[in-house]
Amino acid sequence: MPQAELPAGEPYEAFIHRTRQVPTRDLAHDGFNAWVWMVFPAVKLRLNRIQSQAIAAQGVGATRGPVRDAATVFDENGAVLHAPPELWAALERRDWTALFVDLRPLWVQARLVVVGHALLEQLLHPRKPLTAHVIRWPAPCPAADVGGEPEWREWDGALAAHLTAERLASKPFLPLPVLGVPGWWAANEHPGFYADPSVFRPPRGVQASGPSPAAGTATSPGWPPERGAGCLRPVEGEPMAPNAV
Repeated sequence: MPQAELPAGEPYEAFIHRTRQVPTRDLAHDGFNAWVWMVFPAVKLRLNRIQSQAIAAQGVGATRGPVRDAATVFDENGAVLHAPPELWAALERRDWTALFVDLRPLWVQARLVVVGHALLEQLLHPRKPLTAHVIRWPAPCPAADVGGEPEWREWDGALAAHLTAERLASKPFLPLPVLGVPGWWAANEHPGFYADPSVFRPPRGVQASGPSPAAGTATSPGWPPERGAGCLRPVEGEPMAPNAV
């Protein structure tokens, strides 16, 4: 429905919860939001329920509570990563050299799915600092259908069940510069791409360092990795949101 038909004074999320209609403007931002509603309806309904319940309990104030804030962050900028444990451990450490260079061949076993519509919009104009708030996919990678694409209904239902208010309140996100993911941007096929501490920041208290000359150089085995293997491929049209890590 047109955004102009949203009743004056009624919060956007509360209106959606009450009517099951989504006020929409003729903008890329709202277009990607509509796309996510079509592909992940259960996830969007779960996030909307969490947000509208928080609004009903706390009202609409200048400051969101932790649950509503986390739900909004994931709705706008979230992504889900299914990856081998070694990749996830490197991401938790923010060890970018290990994640993107030393362990680069493992990315063929991974899949990154963007669900944040603001991030999708930002990816229309790719910039190195674009960063997703990522949660770990809690189950085996869903099987592909006959065309080789994932069974999105399976992703949708499992992810919706995983997104509880309690889990969101714990802020389970990790920052991931999405254009550093192998296969997502041609520039990252050169290992020097990651020697940028303004984007690939180390944990606090740790001095930044670029990839070592011996690790994942252009002549090293596995660099660059095969494309199209495993369950990694960007979903067509998918973007992520800005901010350096």
